[in-house]
Amino acid sequence: QVQLVESGGGLVQAGGSLRLSCAASGRIFSMEQMGWFRQDPGKQRELVATITGGGRTNYADSVKGRFTISRDNAKNTVYLQMNSLKPEDTAVYYCNANVRPTFGVRTYDYWGQGTQVTVSS
Repeated sequence: QVQLVESGGGLVQAGGSLRLSCAASGRIFSMEQMGWFRQDPGKQRELVATITGGGRTNYADSVKGRFTISRDNAKNTVYLQMNSLKPEDTAVYYCNANVRPTFGVRTYDYWGQGTQVTVSS
């Protein structure tokens, strides 16, 4: 089993910055793609950013140029640096990780518990 623990959410004024962290622990042979998603009440969960094991990144158009995803493979941790935050970035942010628990077996998808980000205008 794998656990993802997020931290770094909170309340910030528009134009401010926050940095989210997500640390994975448990039975991990390798971490494949990791990413951040967000969800507003009553809306579908949407992709914010992803990063592959090789460091290739992908961003939602709404956050390009403002958010940066990165990872520390030695710590099994993924980060999301969020700058120039806007009220519409307010949501619960979820960490996602695609994990290979043992060499040669399939990967499994895991989610964190979510962390609230609130941007006031």
